[in-house]
Amino acid sequence: MRLWRVALLALLAVPLTAPIAGAQTVWAPLEATPQRTQGPQVTSGTVASLRTLDKVSGALTDLSLRLGESATFGHLIVTLTACRFPTDNPAADAFAFVEIVDSADRERLFLGWMVASSPALNALDHPRYDLWVLGCE
Repeated sequence: MRLWRVALLALLAVPLTAPIAGAQTVWAPLEATPQRTQGPQVTSGTVASLRTLDKVSGALTDLSLRLGESATFGHLIVTLTACRFPTDNPAADAFAFVEIVDSADRERLFLGWMVASSPALNALDHPRYDLWVLGCE
């Protein structure tokens, strides 16, 4: 038992970060990374179309919000901050920056970008309500 303790103390005494004798570290500059190609040009819209679902009643409701405008759906207060869409194809993939607050306790439930073509990518996580972006104008 005593020998085990001596071996452990000897091991702890050796610095773990000590370089190996004769080894030399060579630092080379990083190669220039290629520039990321730009995505499609986007245009800012002034109105977003959103669809809401009450999972209890099954009721679908469409909302049309202007920038900075808020609307109430059930216990949710939905505010639109930004809405964008591809310039060359306005009917394509729109995305909107949305804030969703619970009106009962003023707790923020969602703050971020929602993408029309991928509603599950960044979705509202609520037991009763679903909300997603349809498009921007």
